[in-house]
Amino acid sequence: MNNIDSLHDDEFRALDMYWRAANYLGVAQIYLRDNCFLTDRLRPEHIKPRLLGHWGTVPGINFVYTHLNRLIRHKRQISLLVTGPGHGAPANLANLYLEGTLAEFYPELSHGKAGAERLIRMFSTPGGFPSHLNPGTPGCIHEGGELGYALATAFGAAFDNPDLLAPCIVGDGEAETGPTATAWHCAKYLNPAKDGAVLPILHLNHYKISSVTIFGAMTNEELQDLFRGYGYAVGIVEAWGDTVDERAEAHRRMAAELDKAYGAIGLIQEAMRRGQII
Repeated sequence: MNNIDSLHDDEFRALDMYWRAANYLGVAQIYLRDNCFLTDRLRPEHIKPRLLGHWGTVPGINFVYTHLNRLIRHKRQISLLVTGPGHGAPANLANLYLEGTLAEFYPELSHGKAGAERLIRMFSTPGGFPSHLNPGTPGCIHEGGELGYALATAFGAAFDNPDLLAPCIVGDGEAETGPTATAWHCAKYLNPAKDGAVLPILHLNHYKISSVTIFGAMTNEELQDLFRGYGYAVGIVEAWGDTVDERAEAHRRMAAELDKAYGAIGLIQEAMRRGQII
């Protein structure tokens, strides 16, 4: 499965259904406290009094998470996902719910209408889940809430861990921080002969709270030139459309780019571990 036509229709439908389910759980966590599945006409009292979480980052995180799950299933790759976009907890929690991880630690959050409603109501409520990842989130190894450290954390996880792939979702608002600007250069210290690999994924939704981001003001060509200068091979996936055909193209493109990146990482590691120089 190495090209843009590699994603079978059945697999696309499964990926798209999962992505849409995660998106709904994400937006419902942010906005709803009742009528969670819109069985009645939406009324003001159904909306949470205080809205936390950033809907703009949720679909992108879910899109990446969906396709990393595909990669892990196909390649049986040991992976550690690091997510950096601010207030992205609704997306992470939605995926942890759908894959069943939350229910292992919170039995009341089992699959089904009752479990999903509990998750939605628990988000941004006292005693529930906050808008960033906290120690109560299964698999969380670092308290969220401060932007800029995700990429450095991913590289730290990969050092001296040769079997690990550490994908890292970097928000484009987060990318303006000093720690992230410096962390792009950590690849210069990664040794493919004995370290794992980091797969940075810039989630470019163009906007932060108040204005366009720096990367959002750049063209695709400018972004490619910048990151090639940092030493990265660049793939760009645009997922803007709402139609089935547009979503299918986005899924196929993302699958192809991840397969390409994974294959290139494998070739570099194999050559270095044989003592060859790349």
